Parts: sequence; structure tokens; C-alpha cells
Amino acid sequence: MTTTQRIFLRRAALLAAFVTTLSAPLQAADAQAAKLPKIRVAAGGRTFAAESGKPFVPLGVNYYRPGTGWAPQLWKQFDAEATRRDFTRLRELGANCVRVFISFGSFYSTPGALDEEGLKKFDQFLTIAEEAGVYVHPTGPDHWESLPEWARADHFANETFLRSLEDFWRLFAARYRGRSVIFAYDLQNEPSVGWDSADMRSRWNAWLKQRYASSADAAKAWGVGVAAIKWGDVAVPPKQDAPGSGLLLDYQHFREERADDWTRRQVAAIKAADPNALVTVGLLQSSVPSSSGGVHYPAFRPARQAKFLDFMEVHYYPNTRGLYDYTKPEDEQRNLACLENIVHEVAAPGKPVVLAEFGWYGGGALRLRNGKMSAPGSEEQQARWCRRAVETTAGLACGWLNWGFYDHPQANDCSQLTGLLTVDGKLKAWGAEFQKLVAQFGGHEIAPAKLGPRPALDWDRCITSAKAAQEFREAYLSAFTAGK
Repeated sequence: MTTTQRIFLRRAALLAAFVTTLSAPLQAADAQAAKLPKIRVAAGGRTFAAESGKPFVPLGVNYYRPGTGWAPQLWKQFDAEATRRDFTRLRELGANCVRVFISFGSFYSTPGALDEEGLKKFDQFLTIAEEAGVYVHPTGPDHWESLPEWARADHFANETFLRSLEDFWRLFAARYRGRSVIFAYDLQNEPSVGWDSADMRSRWNAWLKQRYASSADAAKAWGVGVAAIKWGDVAVPPKQDAPGSGLLLDYQHFREERADDWTRRQVAAIKAADPNALVTVGLLQSSVPSSSGGVHYPAFRPARQAKFLDFMEVHYYPNTRGLYDYTKPEDEQRNLACLENIVHEVAAPGKPVVLAEFGWYGGGALRLRNGKMSAPGSEEQQARWCRRAVETTAGLACGWLNWGFYDHPQANDCSQLTGLLTVDGKLKAWGAEFQKLVAQFGGHEIAPAKLGPRPALDWDRCITSAKAAQEFREAYLSAFTAGK
């Protein structure tokens, strides 16, 4: 039997199982579903509401536990009782949502079949969350608990992998259809379309032939001689800035179409299994190219992605001029201006926005990967930055999920000290401030933000030039500062 035949038979069996799953009565799921109201996009399209119409503001954390390594092994070291205690504590702080990572290693080690052991743990996780009154925001699947050999392919251009990913979502969303404790599905944490691979080169040349009638047309658009183009085998441009380059701009647009296709297919798979499920994707802050510009652009353009998603998500960590240093007061304004611009662009399509990862460290210094230490940051400085991040984005965003519940000393990045709690469970200044923000924003309709004049972002210029992105950041900072 050929590989193609085996794949065909496996997908046929998968489809049969999928249909059976959809037609099952799902009594257990139905019984659980009544415990928490389903969250929907509210009328008007910019916020969330429960089925009763009561406003819902996602306020919570990205959930992983200390003592489980880095990256955290949440499922391979799943502790139901510790999770139950954590969720009780989260509710005491006012949190109503946890974002949690699904992994290939625990849930999808073989294409076309979910791993039962991982599913049993996730079932427990949902029950614990529901009992505590906390919504779950699954993000997956990813490499946190190992990446199987079959998945070591181009995740955005390899057709076999993409079909297997669709299969995952059909199965996973069908199993949890109607479970209202699931707030929404996040397709993947911080996706970024790769630059070069055999699959990307093949798709790139096919894309060019759709865009241009001939090599002469492409040469004219790029401002090069026809002899310089090997039509049908055009090389991927170098991964370096090329301001004004028609070739690089075309390649960035091609990468955007790859991102669109990736998102569209997964959303369709989820909606086929559960039409009422909410779907989003957690975007890197560099998805808005003013953040870094040029070839650092992940190609997930919010205005394009919004066509497929129910709401938008973006992440932000303050690194506009390197790691945000509390000893440099000007860094706060620069990073808040950059944050506002990013969330403003993500909100521009008119859909709800959740700042699904944010935060900064407090309670010590960070041990950085190069062996150096960051400047110490106090708990009070962490609390100030995080509050200002929420206040700056309120009305552009309508939900906020802190990066981490506890500090995580095993981490190799800012996660060491970004928690609401210390590693031993002591409430930090940021945890106390978080409670105040819950009282301020939780369960209330958040009015749209009213910004003063802001410069317009030249998207295409910035995705070919880091210098253009830097110039825009300076212009935006001036407008932001004047507007305050």
C-alpha cells in the first residue's frame, strides 16, 4: 500500500469517526454545559456577552504551574488537586478565564487520532474550571510537551501537515461541542509564517504565476531585467530589509496569503464540528509591523485575519528599545505608545480584542539567557506597568489575560517574575491591583476608546523596512504624548 493510500484510508476512517461523534447524544457534555452560560460576541460586535445579555469581560491568566519545567509540562505532570486549589484562588481574585496550551505531545501524537490520556486530563480540567466558575481558553496544538516526528514539517505550507491539523480541530471541537465552559479556541500561540522551505518555494512560484501573466510582467513590477528572473523557479528573496523592493513586498503579501489559508482552514474545521464555537488566534505584537518591521513580520495581518475570526487577540511585552527597564522613565511612555498603536490596529476591523498575553516582571531581577541579570524591578513597579497597560488599551481591548498565575523560577525569560502570586503562593502587589481592575472592568460594558489624532500606518512600507517602522514609532510616540 502506498503512503498516499494509507493517508486516504486514515482520513476516511477519521471522517466516519467524526460523523459518529457529531451524532452522539453527548449527555455528559449537555449536563455540564448548563453550569456556565455560553459567551458570545455582543450586539455591536466590539465586546462579549453571556446568553442573558450580561456583559462579559475576560479577565484572567495564562495558566501553567511552577515546578513542571520550562516549557511547563502541564499535562504530562497534571495535578488535579493543585489545579482545583489554583482555580479557587483565581476566583477569589476575581479571574473568570484561563488560557491554556494544548500540546502535540499529550493530545495529538499520531495524525488523525486524539490521545485518550490527554483528553481525560482535559476533561478533568474543564470540570474543575466549571465548578470554580472559570472559563477555559484552549490554545493549541503546539510543541510545549514535545513535537512528534510527523509534525516536523512546514506548519504553514506543507499540505499533509495542514490536513492533519484540520483533522485535529474537527475531532477536538466535535468532542467538546456545546461545552460552554470553553470560552473560545485559539488556533495557535503566536504563529509566524516561515521564510523558506521546499513547500514555501513551491507555493511561492505557484502564487507568482497566478499574480503575473509572465516573467516580463513580474520583471516590470520589480524593476529588474527579465533575464534576472528564472520563471517557475524564482528564489525566495533574502531575509533582509529591502525598502521599496517590489519583490520583497510581493513575498510578504504571499506570506500573508499563507497565513490566511492556514487560519481559514482551521476555522472551517472547527465550525463544521461546532458552529457556535468562538475562534481566534493569539497574534505576536510584531503582527503589527510598527513594532519591529521588515523581515520580522509574522505575516498575520489583522485586517485580513479578521475575515475568518470571531474576535481578535494580540500579545504585548514592553521591549520597544530592548527590555523595558524600570530605571528609565522614558521607556514607559515609549512602550505604552507602542502598545496603544498595536491594539488600535488589531481593533481596526471592528471585532472584539483581547490582550491575551501581557505583563512584566516584579519582585527581583531576571536571569537572562546570556547569563546577565536585568535591572531589579519591585512588585509595585510591576503593578504600575500592568495597570497602565490595561488602562491604555481599555476601549480598544475588552479583555486581558496576564502572562502567568504564579512566578515561575524555572523559566528562561520574564515568566520568572510575571505572576499575580509568588512561586509559593503569596499575593503580589500586581495580584492586589488585578483585583481592583476586576472591580473596575469586570461585568461592565466598556465604552469605545476615544483617541486623539494619530498617524496612519503605512503597512506595506513597514513590512519591507525596519527603519520605516522605527520612524513610525517616533511619530506615534509624539502624537501619543501630545494626546495625553
